[in-house]
Parts: sequence; C-alpha cells; structure tokens
Amino acid sequence: MLSLVIGTCSCSTVSLSPGASLLSGLSQYQGDMQSIGGSLGRWPERQRVGGTLKTIITATMGSSPEFYRLVDLDIKKREFNITMRETSVRAERVQEMKEELALMNDEIAALKPVVRTQLAALPLHSDPQQRVEDAATRGLLSLALENFASNGDRRGAEARSTRVGQFVVTDLGSFASVAAPEGQTFRCVIFAVAEEGAGIKCDPAR
Repeated sequence: MLSLVIGTCSCSTVSLSPGASLLSGLSQYQGDMQSIGGSLGRWPERQRVGGTLKTIITATMGSSPEFYRLVDLDIKKREFNITMRETSVRAERVQEMKEELALMNDEIAALKPVVRTQLAALPLHSDPQQRVEDAATRGLLSLALENFASNGDRRGAEARSTRVGQFVVTDLGSFASVAAPEGQTFRCVIFAVAEEGAGIKCDPAR
C-alpha cells in the first residue's frame, strides 16, 4: 500500500488536510505492522495499531463502520496467515481457514466501494490554487484503499497510477508524481506536523 516517506515540518504556516492526515495514518499503520512482524504472540500489538488507525479515521472522515470493518478484516487476515504459516494446524482447520479467508476477501471487495464513496466526500483544501495537492491526495487515497487488506504486494516493478479528473497520480514509493493536463509534472510528498495532522506539498518536477 502507500509507502510515501512521511517527513516532519515545524513551519508556522502550513496547509494541513484531513485527506493527507488519513494518508499519513495509513502509512504509519502499514509501517507499524511491518515492524511488529509475524509472531502470533504479538497479536495484542496488532490490535492496538488497528485501534489507532480507527481513531485517525474518525478524526479525519468521521464515523465509518465500513472502514472500521476493513481494518478488522485486515488484522484478522494477518492473524490467519500467520497461524497457517507459523503453527502446526491440522489439515482440516487449514482448509476451513482458507474458506474463511475467501469469505473475508468477498466482504472486503463489497466494503471498498462504500468507503471509496465516503473518501470522495472528504473535504480537502479550500484554496482552489491547491488543485494539484488535492488531486495527489485523492489519487493516493484511492490507491491506498485499493491495496488495503489486499492479497500480497501488487506493486512489483511497476508504479501504480490512477486518474483524478484530468490529472494522473502515480505512487512512486518515496514520493508521488502528478501529471497535470497542461503537460507539467509535479513531485508531491506528505509532511506531518506533530500533534496537528499532515499535509501534502507539490512542487514542479525538475
């Protein structure tokens, strides 16, 4: 999922947005899950990380039972996969778990369009001059949702892109590239402001 490097900013005048703050929270969630690793005994930590993400969801987009459920399903899938990989589970139970995982994937597929609609209604910048930042935020949120609780890493060697209106947003890992309809390309990075939230800054690519 989203792997943009999240920088910090101590600037007195910055433009924060709920969308960028949610993106920052999603990135932190993925990073924390990787740091925790695949030990069965660390499931309470994975639960706490999921709870933190739900708090960020509430703070940035309001109550979303559908998004909360996606978080729960992602954690449950992780626990199932760890259990099947790290423990000696009888063959019958492995088959049952695989069937349950398939049902979870079906539920995830049904939930994502609902959450996508909620994200589309998320208010971003009030300044119309920040249309590139808005496109980058919406595009990265769309890509993050697409890959949340998905099966494995779909990135491979290719960058992931999506279209937001007339803009094309590409997640390049350490930053995002936004191609504007006028032909100009922008380099966008997320920055975090301690205890306040996050924003996204886009500059013309050199």
